[in-house]
Formats: sequence, C-alpha cells, structure tokens
Amino acid sequence: MCAEYGGRVTTLRTAHTSDLAPAELRAARALMDEAFDGDFADADWDHGLGGVHALVHDASGVLLAHGSVVQRRILHNGLSLRIGYVEAVAVRPDRQRQGLGGQVMGALERVIDRAYVLGALSASDEGRRLYLARGWQEWKGAVGSLGPDGVILMPDEEPPLLWGAALDPAHDLLIDWRDGDIF
Repeated sequence: MCAEYGGRVTTLRTAHTSDLAPAELRAARALMDEAFDGDFADADWDHGLGGVHALVHDASGVLLAHGSVVQRRILHNGLSLRIGYVEAVAVRPDRQRQGLGGQVMGALERVIDRAYVLGALSASDEGRRLYLARGWQEWKGAVGSLGPDGVILMPDEEPPLLWGAALDPAHDLLIDWRDGDIF
C-alpha cells in the first residue's frame, strides 16, 4: 500500500517473519538500534520475531519504520486469552512525527482485530502519546506473569496498554513468561 506523507511517497508492507529476507531483518534490527539509541537488546529483538511485521519504506526502498505483532497468552479471570502483543515499533529519528508510526500501528491493529482476542504492548515514554491517541487504554489492575515457579506479581511494573479489551481490573492480568523483559 502506497501513501504520501509530507510530500514523500512511502510503501507499507506486512509480512510474517518467515517471509522476510535476511537483509530485511538486518535492516529492521539496525533501525531498532538507531531509533532506541543503542538501548535495544538482542532479547528485545527476539521478542518481535515469529509474528507479522509492518514495514514502511521510502520510494528508494529505505526502511523508515517497523513494528511487529506476536502471539502471547494472558491469564485473566480464569481464562487463557490469545493476544497480539506489539513489539519492536520504531521510526527513523529523522522521519519521526510524520505519520509513519501511525501507518505501522494501523497495520498492526488490523492484524490484532482479525486474529486475536485483544492487543497489548509496553509503551516507551516517547511512544505512549501515539498509542493513547489511537485508542489504546492503560490497564488499571495488577499485572504479573505465570513463571516457572508459579504466579509472580509485579507491582512495580509499568502497566501495559491494551487494544480492544473489556477486562475487569479487579482480576490480575498475568502474561506468559519469557526471557528478558516480561512486558
């Protein structure tokens, strides 16, 4: 899908990790390092693999923005819910505030709406405004994980943002365990 932002033509593409060429994955990984000023670990990158990626390129093929949505599970009020968890969202620093993040999120939200019960993400301070403006809502209840040794409540964890959720904050939101950052 082509779009024009600020007089510049961009192309949005969605693809599963398995359909991306090694060069595309390297470009997306490099974008994470650039956009997060080197503060994006290999474990963070690994969390964004295995799902659907949204990539925005300029007319010459340069990657400008990226995000992915991967499947995770949350336990809530006695139910195990299949969710789309948004990872690795970034826009080149010189192209931020030009609608590219919105293009990426629009594509990822469509995937969530069609394939998952709800969406979730952990927002950076810089990205939080974008997500809230798009209708993501902050979880107001307790969070934790179902880890190798059972339930681990995380009272100091920044609450995730949720998409399309009508969950009761009186019940904990427990997300599946993983290496690195849980949320």
